[in-house]
Amino acid sequence: MKPITTLLAAGLGLPALAQTFPPAPAAALGTVVVTATRTEADAQDVPASISSVAGEDLRQGRAQVNISEALGSVPGLQARERQNYAQDVQISMRGFGTRATFGIRGLRLYVDGIPATQPDGQGQLSHVDLASAERIEVLRGPFSALYGNSSGGVLQVFTEEGRGAPTLRLDTALGSDGLLRFGAKVSGNTGANDSGVGYVVSASRFSTDGYRDHSAARRTLANAKLTLRPHEDGKLTLVANRVVLPKADDPLGLSRAQWQANPRGVDPAALNFNTRKNMDQTQAGLVYEHHLSEAHALQATLYGGQRGTTQYQSIPVAVQNNPRHPGGVIDLDRDYAGADLRWTWRTLLADAPLTVVAGLAYDGLREDRRGTTNFVGSTTSPTLGVQGALRRDERNRVNNFDQYLQADWRVTQRWTVNAGLRHSRVRFDSQDRYIVGVNPDDSGQARYSATLPVLGASFAITESLRVYASAGKGFETPTLNELSYRPDQQPGLNFGLQPARSKSVEAGLKHRSAAWGEWTAAVFRTGTEDEIVTSTVNGRSTAQNAGKTRRSGLELAWEQRHLQHLRTQVAATFLDARYRDGASAGARMPGLAKSSLYASAGWVPPQGWRMGADWRALSRVMVNDANSDAAAGYGVLGLYTGYAARLGGWQLEGFVRADNLLDKRYAGSVIVNEGNSRFFEPAPGRAWLVGLSASLAL
Repeated sequence: MKPITTLLAAGLGLPALAQTFPPAPAAALGTVVVTATRTEADAQDVPASISSVAGEDLRQGRAQVNISEALGSVPGLQARERQNYAQDVQISMRGFGTRATFGIRGLRLYVDGIPATQPDGQGQLSHVDLASAERIEVLRGPFSALYGNSSGGVLQVFTEEGRGAPTLRLDTALGSDGLLRFGAKVSGNTGANDSGVGYVVSASRFSTDGYRDHSAARRTLANAKLTLRPHEDGKLTLVANRVVLPKADDPLGLSRAQWQANPRGVDPAALNFNTRKNMDQTQAGLVYEHHLSEAHALQATLYGGQRGTTQYQSIPVAVQNNPRHPGGVIDLDRDYAGADLRWTWRTLLADAPLTVVAGLAYDGLREDRRGTTNFVGSTTSPTLGVQGALRRDERNRVNNFDQYLQADWRVTQRWTVNAGLRHSRVRFDSQDRYIVGVNPDDSGQARYSATLPVLGASFAITESLRVYASAGKGFETPTLNELSYRPDQQPGLNFGLQPARSKSVEAGLKHRSAAWGEWTAAVFRTGTEDEIVTSTVNGRSTAQNAGKTRRSGLELAWEQRHLQHLRTQVAATFLDARYRDGASAGARMPGLAKSSLYASAGWVPPQGWRMGADWRALSRVMVNDANSDAAAGYGVLGLYTGYAARLGGWQLEGFVRADNLLDKRYAGSVIVNEGNSRFFEPAPGRAWLVGLSASLAL
């Protein structure tokens, strides 16, 4: 896969700006090619907010465990490390995604072109192998709606392709709280001049005792990517991966009093019920690209997978003992598959280059959901933390069928107009298989659909400066988990939930030059109706519609390279997200910081000493719709130093890193609307990390 910006420009068949302006000086930052709009283009020419994070930035001085480690440089994105591997990383873009108590919602996720978001909008990235990632692309704003349901933003991970001679890489990392990771990767191409089969195969093992009590976790990950050209005009990419989480303890959140007394502590309910999660996922996919002629190309994507999850929650025994309650253990088996067929046509309209992309997408999910009690024995003398009596058994099916059409027209040498339309239809069906006693048949179904238009334009003011604007509509259906549990704690699906529908506008500037580096500025506003909000009691979340909301903000980013090996980055976000009506009218939306700042500087030559520093700051975050409490703002400093050298045929690298150097006490994330006031998930104090790697070209 090619980067989003190159895909946009080349895929749109746009002439190079050199026809109008001279090329940028050689000392300027390199062109960033992206594919977020389904055609290769220079990110500078796309009328949307797009960021690209290089693979080396994901790995330099880092443990390569959590995708949140290296996303601080992306404005508008908040990636919160929860120190809880039973709940996954928490990611939001421009205020979308904060309601997720586990996994990632409200955003579209892709890994090597394969969806990591299910058709209901629930996504996760635990199978991403950062050791072999070539880059991450992040698309924000109206154009993300072209990816359909739950596309408040789009995050795409691309694995590197196998090139050159066979290369073996071994690496390990050791850090605070028993953190240990070791991995291996082999890559290369079987043919001369990369004419054969390209391969990248990697595996890693990670374990930690956890910063907090009852937060230990283990994870094993394997990933493979093969590329080959069956003929001159075709390319086939095969990807497969597996991730196993045999056990991740869940320490739950802490109340303010518990947090202040002992940030490493755990709520007694987590220990009593032994709250935890295990997960096993295997998936595979293929992407075939065929250039039929200079004007026409086809791309077909097929994928499938299976994911099993068991989660133990801390719901009181008396509540679970209600024969109509779905129990304190969630046991899920999910089989999923999908396909995407895309046609690209390059032509001329009024003697100006025009590229049209049309496609069909289908994604399907079958889920077997069972619920049992999290205890055995009598309610007066129970044994907690073990699966007990069956309380729920149902088969759920979700599928979406989407059609999309996009056009990119280079009207003049300075003007570019992009437009798109996507129609999405999402179907939910539930078959209740637990119909006993007082528990009736709770089978049901729901249908949601929307037509989503997007329009944008970009104007080249000078050879280094672009101005752009865009507008569009989006929608977000409830996820299966949100439909599965009703606010009244009774069985059956929560079919009263309606999809959230939004309208977004954005305008911005993009600049790239040798003298000033690369900087971007964007202002945006999104208005949403029927916003979906969640509340959590005893580890179980329920959802409801909350009326109208508005998200307005400003994003700023700057990057520059000095003296060849010195690199500086700054990203700032200002976000005002509020409820506009209902009981919470005027209140700030919880889980979101009003302002965030990231700044880093690094000296990273290919050989010799390396060093760097980064500063992350976040303003306070409200914990509930009532804005009755908040996690205080904070700023944390990280430093690292390392050394790289060649020894014979080996490339050796090592580093030492310290995070939260000033030992700041703060909440790394919050659990929004937690019914027991256990809102806070404390972040670690001062922490250290040591990493070593060795690479050999065979």
